[in-house]
Amino acid sequence: MNFGLTFRAAKGRWMVKSSRQCSRGSIGLFVPPSPPLDPEKVKELQRFVTLSKRLLVMTGAGISTESGIPDYRSEKVGLYARTDRKPIQHGDFLRSAPVRQRYWARNFVGWPRFSSLQPNPAHWALSNWERLGKLYWLVTQNVDALHTKAGSQRLTELHGCMHRVLCVDCGDQIPRRALQERFEALNPTWSAEAHGLAPDGDVFLTEEQVQSFQVPSCARCGGPLKPDVVFFGDTVNADKVDFVRRRVKEADSLLVVGSSLQVYSGYRFILTAREKQLPIAILNIGPTRSDELACLKLDSPCGELLPLIDPR
Repeated sequence: MNFGLTFRAAKGRWMVKSSRQCSRGSIGLFVPPSPPLDPEKVKELQRFVTLSKRLLVMTGAGISTESGIPDYRSEKVGLYARTDRKPIQHGDFLRSAPVRQRYWARNFVGWPRFSSLQPNPAHWALSNWERLGKLYWLVTQNVDALHTKAGSQRLTELHGCMHRVLCVDCGDQIPRRALQERFEALNPTWSAEAHGLAPDGDVFLTEEQVQSFQVPSCARCGGPLKPDVVFFGDTVNADKVDFVRRRVKEADSLLVVGSSLQVYSGYRFILTAREKQLPIAILNIGPTRSDELACLKLDSPCGELLPLIDPR
């Protein structure tokens, strides 16, 4: 399936073109179909939030699809439904220079659009809940920085953030925008055109397109550079897991927003909440791994429903 997104790089000028379908807005491109809002379900979520005094919210890719970022698993519109492509594996990235070259070429082309995406009403709603004292802690499985852009501060980025880059060898960290400038300096005449968009900011390129792409090394030690994210096959830092688990134990309720909870790194905190006998509500289009553990399940777009809830 082609969503009409074209990314072209040529002579240092990076452009994003969109078809008429895309120009009407990317909100609907990656959001799976869902039933109309059920007023009774909205009231139930309102009661859930009202009764919560130390609410922990965990978000997943489903909260960002309305900002124009596809997810992996949504029916018909997720990456797995649209293509046969699989996300990059941690071990492959570390072992193979060609894999790193392919990853960074795709990421370089996709970065201008990915980094320009903005929070949607769901992100702003959760930021407002925090400002008003309703949200105790926010845990996101996303790497898009949209919660930070919306002003959330009581936040743990469970899988890291694409806006940071680190050296695999020495751990030195730089902003992703600084790496983009180094890419442009190393590849002044390189050009590529790509169709489609993948989660986490990259696009689809052919092997021929990436062969001449030059990838910089760490300016401090010469080691390979990696986005500060947890790739598939890697594990979340144990200290971060312990930190989030303590926040869950301190909470009095847990709300899942936009996650199927298929990945254990997030699902484990549902198990912690169950051990603490916390009430769990889930807002996600489609089934999740924890539906049977939830006292409330809603199948609605996050950006439509969350702004309707009064956090006071």
